Amino acid sequence: MIKAVVFDVGETLISEQRIWSRWAERLGVDHFTLMGVLGGMAALDRHHREAFRILRPGTDLDAEEAAWERDDPGGLRNHFDADDLYPDVRAALSAIRAAGYQVIIAGNQPRRAYDALVAMDLPADSVHTSDGWGVSKPEAGFFAKVAAVAGREPGEVLYVGDRLDNDVLPAAAAGMRTALLRRGPWGYLHADRPEAQAADVIADDLHALLPALARLT
Repeated sequence: MIKAVVFDVGETLISEQRIWSRWAERLGVDHFTLMGVLGGMAALDRHHREAFRILRPGTDLDAEEAAWERDDPGGLRNHFDADDLYPDVRAALSAIRAAGYQVIIAGNQPRRAYDALVAMDLPADSVHTSDGWGVSKPEAGFFAKVAAVAGREPGEVLYVGDRLDNDVLPAAAAGMRTALLRRGPWGYLHADRPEAQAADVIADDLHALLPALARLT
């Protein structure tokens, strides 16, 4: 029986549209161009960082982020805040929690994302980031941490994310139940692949999870 529902962050809870739009402006390319190249990276199973190399060869991303912080120390830059939450997040997480499930947020995020997520006061029992744990998806150690903070057996956990490679397949390999969210470029592309059938649930939004949980348990 599923007792805990664990959510990825980017393109699961947080829309990255504003972040990528700000990156386009920083790089001096139009939004459509950056979004198109990102979609290509998703379709080709290449890391999103390669989009920067394609658009601006020789870019040192860490140096660029540091320069951006110096240029705009008080701005959001490539960070997110509550305005970037998808509209269904608060209501869906509240409903899942009210139904008696433990709600946890755990994704591949830098340490600063922890503070941003906590500041949103989301209806979650705990918030965790890969940088805080020192291990990232899709490593098995990340999902071992998920089960440990939940205090559950892996089979009692439903992991929700927008990607097969980082979310569904490694979570399933760890013994967890999984939900693939058709949201963001990776979500739509991955849901169309045969491997998506490995997910216990394929959902169009977070509101679809609670009825699915009733069927799974």
